[in-house]
Amino acid sequence: MCGIIAVTGRPDAARVLIQGLERLEYRGYDSAGLSVTDGEGGIVRVRVAGKVNELKAAWNSREAGSCGIAHTRWATHGPATEANAHPHTAGRVHVVHNGIIENYRSLREATTKAGATFHSQTDTEVIAWLYAAALEESNDVVDAFQRTVRKLEGAYSLAVMVDGEDDLLLGARRGAPLLAGFDDTAGYLASDPLALAGEAQSLIFLEDGEIAAVRPGRVDITDLTGRAVTRPVQPAQLSPVLAEKGSYRHFMEKEIHEQPEVVARTLGAYVDQVENTIRARDGLDFSKASRLLIVGCGTAAYAGEVAEYWFERIARLPTEVDIASEFRYRDPAFLEGDVALFISQSGETADTLEAMRLCKAAGLITVALVNTAHSTMAREADIVAPTLAGPEIGVASTKAFSCQLAALACLAVRAGIERGHLDTASVTDHVAQLMAIPGTMSEALRADGQIDQLARDLSRSEIVLYLGRDQYFPMALEGALKLKEISYIHAEGYAAGELKHGPIALVEEGVSVIVLAPSDSLFAKTRSSIEQVRARGAHVLALTDEAGAEALEGLVQASILLPAARGAANLMSAAVAVQLIAYHVAVHKGTDVDQPRNLAKSVTVE
Repeated sequence: MCGIIAVTGRPDAARVLIQGLERLEYRGYDSAGLSVTDGEGGIVRVRVAGKVNELKAAWNSREAGSCGIAHTRWATHGPATEANAHPHTAGRVHVVHNGIIENYRSLREATTKAGATFHSQTDTEVIAWLYAAALEESNDVVDAFQRTVRKLEGAYSLAVMVDGEDDLLLGARRGAPLLAGFDDTAGYLASDPLALAGEAQSLIFLEDGEIAAVRPGRVDITDLTGRAVTRPVQPAQLSPVLAEKGSYRHFMEKEIHEQPEVVARTLGAYVDQVENTIRARDGLDFSKASRLLIVGCGTAAYAGEVAEYWFERIARLPTEVDIASEFRYRDPAFLEGDVALFISQSGETADTLEAMRLCKAAGLITVALVNTAHSTMAREADIVAPTLAGPEIGVASTKAFSCQLAALACLAVRAGIERGHLDTASVTDHVAQLMAIPGTMSEALRADGQIDQLARDLSRSEIVLYLGRDQYFPMALEGALKLKEISYIHAEGYAAGELKHGPIALVEEGVSVIVLAPSDSLFAKTRSSIEQVRARGAHVLALTDEAGAEALEGLVQASILLPAARGAANLMSAAVAVQLIAYHVAVHKGTDVDQPRNLAKSVTVE
């Protein structure tokens, strides 16, 4: 949700902090700030209401010391103002925080009665006042920090520095990601390993209820009572090159074009090409499953809805898809033999994580489909199903979504094998379809120029409707979501067969309708839906193949030609098209493509 980075033992601390914030800005960009030792026994703090480049300008390369903390914010408590920007201070304490402190009001009332004067509307400032008060009672800065953290309820990751402790950083986590890093001469804290790419040599991922004391070259971890904790040390594997746009205008554009490569990488984790099959996953036996529950948020939920068609059709496995926030609170009824699969790019999505914990407590087998190997969901799930999209910086998910679809398609085939619904010839055919996906997506990218031209007119639309049938219905929902997210055009996705049950009332002269219309067994019915909206004056754009375009000639304003393919490959070429439509429309509208308003990449609070 927000981004944290902290460093000690680096003479270029401010540079490391600002560079880290630039990489973390996908997590929040309403405001930003940093506090750095000034080399003379004090700490200098600079904050802005705005993005990291504005903080960089405000900092203006001033001299500073070797220890500091920094933050880029997505507003929760209080609007995006300089006063609400992190770090927050009280006494000797400077603190940055991701998450929400649920008992903030009672803590604020207590600290105010004790003499605290608040300067912001955030819940974070109360942490600074609590710790400042604890330091007045104890000379042990770590013990005072532990006592402070024990008073907090809710989700948080914290990075703290104390005036007079020039080489010490303190971190704590509960329900929001935090990791520590180190090398021979420096120490780090961050909310995402991407922030430390090219800096730290080794990483330690904190668990809930743990505190890190970070000094140059050293990280000590304890629980909230002060008992020492040992955590595995992981090599830092990310390259700083991964955070660069290269020749592309936006990260989203780059990530759309990376999809053939990263989808191929993901398929390689599931497909055994020598044996022409899908590898089994330890601990996961679909033959014993009575039902598959799929849970996610936003784009991840739409990936699950696509997969529902696949699991039921290929494996005859009853499947239900839920939005995580609704699943948690509707008191779901479980069946014996239920398997629950949770989809999250970050592996930290708060609602999805809590839904997984609910299922785990009920005794269900839990599967985490995640892009982040060391995330909380990956650590807590019974089984991890990886996606290998690499870091995704653009807030609107593209390559992570495609890798989720690729992994789900593989799992559906594996389920069909284990449940006895696929013979050897069928498995071989499904594997061939799966391995065709990267090439099909690469071919679909050739429509980029045509889509760019068509997007100019679409960018002037006030409303855009997406229609699809079968597996293309959730893809229509995803297409509408992408357009909403980055162009701010009111877009809706519908099942094409539902037109006469209400949505057709929205169609009038000039309304734009985008129809996913592959020349498959349902093409005639899709064509009928096109005729219905065309008769009412809609401006129709079809996403189809050569045969479909020929059949629709004269009926639609334009057809975007996609490669003819089978199964998941056909669907995923359509994914490329709806992503490119959203991207180019947003560019023509002049919106902030990578950092759309009010959104953040990883939502780690409810």
